[in-house]
Amino acid sequence: MGDSAGDAEGRLAAVISPLRRTLLAAARERGDLPDIPDAQIEVVRALLPTSGGAERGPAELAEALHLNRSTVSNLLGAMEADGLVERRRAEGDGRRVVVVLSARALDLFGRFDQAAGELLRDALETLDPGDRAAVTAAVPALERLAAALRGGTR
Repeated sequence: MGDSAGDAEGRLAAVISPLRRTLLAAARERGDLPDIPDAQIEVVRALLPTSGGAERGPAELAEALHLNRSTVSNLLGAMEADGLVERRRAEGDGRRVVVVLSARALDLFGRFDQAAGELLRDALETLDPGDRAAVTAAVPALERLAAALRGGTR
């Protein structure tokens, strides 16, 4: 890899985390949403129907999120206490416990996604048309990059 590739990688790494934190904080403020820890947000994202998650066992969540089972168990305990998830017996297999999102979690994350979408739309409108087109065109590549970082393919 050449120096320019290394520079681009370093610049991308330097912008991703602050961009994510800024968007998260601004969306929380705009949507008047509670401060939910990042790890819990990842659990919710893994359980969203659009993620193929809708209902998963704790071990499946641990595997999907690349976390220890004990870590996931602790997260689920806190999330259950906050009314974000519910544990129940799986239909057809009463021995298996599955985790599902509560109506509260679905509402909060729907509001978060709406607020984040509005913020991104507003911010994109401030960019010149070339930058706006470049960001829009980069989305599929960024999705593939995220999948590669998770060890999966898309």
